[in-house]
Amino acid sequence: MHRTAIDETPGFRLGDGAPRFSVRSASATAVTLVVVDGAGEETRHVLTRADGTDQWAAETPGVRPGDRYHLLVDGPQGPRQEFDPERPLLDPYARGIVPSSAAGDGGDVEGGGPRWTGVVVDDAFDWGGVPKPDVPLDRAVVYEANVRTLTAANPDVPEHLRGTYAGVAHPSTIAHLRRIGVTTVELLPVHAFDTEAWLRDAGRENAWGYNTLGFFAPHAAYASAEARAAGASAVLREFKGMVRLLHEAGIQVVLDVVYNHTAEEGLGGPTSSLRGIDGANRYRWTADDTAHYDTTGCGNTLDTSVEATADLVVDSLRYWAREVQVDGFRFDLMAALARDEHHVFDPEHPLLQRIRRHPDLQDVLLVAEPWDVGPDGWRTGAFGVGTSEWNDGFRDTVRQFWLTDIAEERRNGTPHAGIGRLAEALTGSRGTFGQERGPLASINFVTAHDGFTLLDLVSHDRKHNAANGEDGRDGSDDNRSFNHGIEGDTADRGVRAARGRSMRNLVGTLMLSAGVPMLTAGDERSRTQHGNNNAYVVSDDLTAVDWTDDEDAEAMTEAVAALARLRAAHPALRPTRFGAEGRETPGASRMAWYGPDGQAMTSEGWDQPIHRVVQYFVESTPEHEPFDRVLVVVHGSGRTRDLTLPARQDVLGYRLAWSSEKHRDHERLRPGGQVFTAYGPGIHVFEVA
Repeated sequence: MHRTAIDETPGFRLGDGAPRFSVRSASATAVTLVVVDGAGEETRHVLTRADGTDQWAAETPGVRPGDRYHLLVDGPQGPRQEFDPERPLLDPYARGIVPSSAAGDGGDVEGGGPRWTGVVVDDAFDWGGVPKPDVPLDRAVVYEANVRTLTAANPDVPEHLRGTYAGVAHPSTIAHLRRIGVTTVELLPVHAFDTEAWLRDAGRENAWGYNTLGFFAPHAAYASAEARAAGASAVLREFKGMVRLLHEAGIQVVLDVVYNHTAEEGLGGPTSSLRGIDGANRYRWTADDTAHYDTTGCGNTLDTSVEATADLVVDSLRYWAREVQVDGFRFDLMAALARDEHHVFDPEHPLLQRIRRHPDLQDVLLVAEPWDVGPDGWRTGAFGVGTSEWNDGFRDTVRQFWLTDIAEERRNGTPHAGIGRLAEALTGSRGTFGQERGPLASINFVTAHDGFTLLDLVSHDRKHNAANGEDGRDGSDDNRSFNHGIEGDTADRGVRAARGRSMRNLVGTLMLSAGVPMLTAGDERSRTQHGNNNAYVVSDDLTAVDWTDDEDAEAMTEAVAALARLRAAHPALRPTRFGAEGRETPGASRMAWYGPDGQAMTSEGWDQPIHRVVQYFVESTPEHEPFDRVLVVVHGSGRTRDLTLPARQDVLGYRLAWSSEKHRDHERLRPGGQVFTAYGPGIHVFEVA
């Protein structure tokens, strides 16, 4: 087995002693490093291979930050191999990546030359003693955002900083995040990325970033023009400055990372880095060696059963966690990282074990997108203790209950299903994640970057993706949405009011459920993409968060803020463990379930469609916070209904703290046994006295 020296991480080392560079390739026969300094002078360094390893290295005297560089790699010809000693290649460990001089702003190069080049960077940065925020996972509120679209249209951010790392950390952005209770910003990919060749040919641009060029360099196009002009080191400093300012505000930074495939696409795609360095060993291949074995839908899949590839992933994670001080990672298509040498998913895959156990990664949040598009690729609930997962079951259940079931009731008089599955989602999806992992394994969400926005979810019965240029073939058709009677935008006040209530029902369920809630940027501002549920190639005009003054947007923002305050104030809504029958479990919540009559829930009440009401009485088992009790009332029908609040000897009464219905009386204490009228579908939270 080829092994690297323990003390030599690939890439440049510019610390004490002579500068040194190394790269790993098990198949190469010759490697040359080409360095171009600021004056345009080129120096070539021939790398030598250490015996018994896949490590190629050389001392590189005179190299300094700002120098550009690339690799030339030769090797055998044949299946799996794409060596070309004349083709410039990116260093997989490059900490700065910029358009090549031939490509200018990153456009295509005549004759198919390299579009990108590596840059030596200066890592120095003054963190000012600012520590990483300490956010217990049960208190986390995650906010998924795209660096560019978050502030591209924000008039409170100076124009030259809109759509940049500096814009994310601008005081107006931070003030908004704090207002709505965000503790953790999850940024869509910020590793250097490229637009796919077929999109460039069509004059389109990848707006999301799931097409990685390099796993160590921040995407330069998201930096301010001033930083880009100053060079790759300034881009890195702007990124670190964003992290420091968010940390000063108590907000964590989590990166959406794409280690499952690269921008080299399928065979015949651009060979820009790993494929030309050691493609035979870095990618998965079919049994006949004629094509990439692809479980990502992107043309290639990195082979993490190979040590050098697994090392690349771990080294990248360590760099961002230690050097850049980020707080966590959300792994795109993580099932693809956990396939063995036979392409079979392994929940105990060595790479997963390394990530969970590495000393440098002990205090970071690990979140899996728990699927890929390969065989048996849907693996929600399979990633084990120490990793949280996007809970697509929560998303589907909540949408079904509040939208498609209500639409069914309108059409046929009876909704599709009862309340049992929603109750499971409310209490942390124990059936999915199990007793040992607990509710915090679940990252709950109703929307995400891919799919309808929250407003579009309640405004469209079908997708409208013409702007993507794929004749409607792209984007999911399983949206579980409901347009409330009119497709798209409307001035009809009744429809708009019904949509607003449904949005509050969806977000209310999200914020009141056990687990970790994730909001999508702009949903709190009623952002629309006009029915596009796959807006990965469309302009900022369609996708940017709208910050203009708007009554509906302000009302939605305040609803989210109120729910965040309520969640923070009530540990009963934030259990860290699942309780066990017959014993008290610190950190768990004890639950009692009541029907519409205020009596204990009956078995038929859970599943029959005519019973769409549950009263969820939940009390905490104190561990670090005071004892707490809350009553959550869910009414999942469009009909008006009188409900009887539970009469309990240990309860003086209930005070309404939040309701998805507007203009409810929040002041008076209501005794148990009193009737509470639900006017249509809604969720209501009572504090218990």
